[in-house]
Amino acid sequence: MIVISSGPMEEAIIAPSLLAADFSDMGGAIGRIEASGADWAHFDVMDGRFVPNLSFGPKMVGDLKRRSKIPADVHLMTLEPESLIGAFAEAGADYITFHLEAAVHAHRVAEAVRAAGARPGVSIVPSTPASSLAELLPFVDLVLVMTVDPGFGGQPLIPSCLGKCAALAAERVRRNLSFLISVDGGINALTVPEAARSGADVLVMGSAFFTASDPRAAIAGIRESYRTARLASARPR
Repeated sequence: MIVISSGPMEEAIIAPSLLAADFSDMGGAIGRIEASGADWAHFDVMDGRFVPNLSFGPKMVGDLKRRSKIPADVHLMTLEPESLIGAFAEAGADYITFHLEAAVHAHRVAEAVRAAGARPGVSIVPSTPASSLAELLPFVDLVLVMTVDPGFGGQPLIPSCLGKCAALAAERVRRNLSFLISVDGGINALTVPEAARSGADVLVMGSAFFTASDPRAAIAGIRESYRTARLASARPR
């Protein structure tokens, strides 16, 4: 089930990133995500232009959607994201997130995603301030805060990026909006509590998920850590 919340969530939405999976067994990887009890599958789409790497296209999303009922969270790390919306929506993407830095007419791109039948999201890289999203927030269902420089997995989280999540969470309440806040990059057992306290709703996990010896136990531990941190941060001081 896809959840939209305007306020603090006690439960994390966990979205393992298939970029960290073994590309020779993507069917097994989507099965691993489902069996773990995670909520979404995250697809990092890279074009070798916006980021210095290549990953996969809409056929991968479509093929894996036929094998799984888990929502597909597609993150376009590409230039000209508007050219890819139709193909990924047709493939079954539930969320399609584009980069603010790659879109000249960001509002038009967000509206095109919604018109195609998916939920629009927008992402920003570490060097882009959260304030640059102010005009777009009413038109998206998800804001993805990159907590590493996009393009490669396995990087450590940049702690200052979590301040953007806190600013977005405060803005969401102030304006009575309903977008989810997602974080991507360096999310693991050690960084989840701070991500939770910052206001993040969706946790994109890559290496920390696919290197876990017991993915189900890892997801359960992440959920408990998130819940504890979120409840503690909500208590009056």
